[in-house]
Amino acid sequence: MPDPSPQRSSQAIVESPSYRLAYQDIEFLTSPGVRPLRMQLEFLKAELTFQREQIQSTVVVFGSTRIVALSQAQQRLEEARARLAEAPRDALRQRAVQQAERLLARSHYYETARRFTRLVAQEGSQEGGPAYVVMTGGGPGIMEAANRGACEAGARSIGLNISLPLEQRPNPYITPGLCFQFHYFAIRKFHFLLRAMALVVFPGGFGTLDELFEVLTLRQTGRMQHIPVILIGREFWEKAVDFQFLADEGTISDLDLERFRIVETAEEAWEIIRKFHHL
Repeated sequence: MPDPSPQRSSQAIVESPSYRLAYQDIEFLTSPGVRPLRMQLEFLKAELTFQREQIQSTVVVFGSTRIVALSQAQQRLEEARARLAEAPRDALRQRAVQQAERLLARSHYYETARRFTRLVAQEGSQEGGPAYVVMTGGGPGIMEAANRGACEAGARSIGLNISLPLEQRPNPYITPGLCFQFHYFAIRKFHFLLRAMALVVFPGGFGTLDELFEVLTLRQTGRMQHIPVILIGREFWEKAVDFQFLADEGTISDLDLERFRIVETAEEAWEIIRKFHHL
């Protein structure tokens, strides 16, 4: 075969994917073999920001995206009732009304979360003290309430969003420059706990339970720092998880029941943190 034209060969060389700078090659960076590097980059992006912003201590708040402010919960219930009125025998619409009623009954937790993080911002950031920064998953519901309370107190707060099949936009109360989007749940969880001085967990679903039980497992196995783990809402938590049953069955120890506290109010939660850290 005849030799290729030098001009054509040179053009083919520089246009080949192999010639791209590695950090500019999106196809390469998103390939399966580079997953470890992507995970490291995802960790470093947030980590270097926290170092630059001198964020050393956080108070992490978890809770449901579906527990919203009273007015919003009332509106959702009205909408569910209106849909039911169009088809009164529709079982799915009847169920939607029941769930909307329960979420309305839980809407007070939105204000509790808002009040709690206002306390963190006001009393945990005093001159000479450890500047505690509120950290949430950055989404709606309880997370929004927690970021909102800190914002209203004039304090910074962090949001760690996660890319999901259903788009989740960050709530508007996160400090600009302190909201991050993650692809890997594991890296996001690592940042939740790395600087945590306390974990406060409001009623929630699978995501909230996943985050709570990971912390309890890490505490049980001595793999993370000793911090207060506080659950808000005794009625909810004693129905959602029968911790005493687990201890009675011997699948956890009685000591494990002391790894968390259940309280009702923002003030009780903050008092536990204040005493634990001798503030």
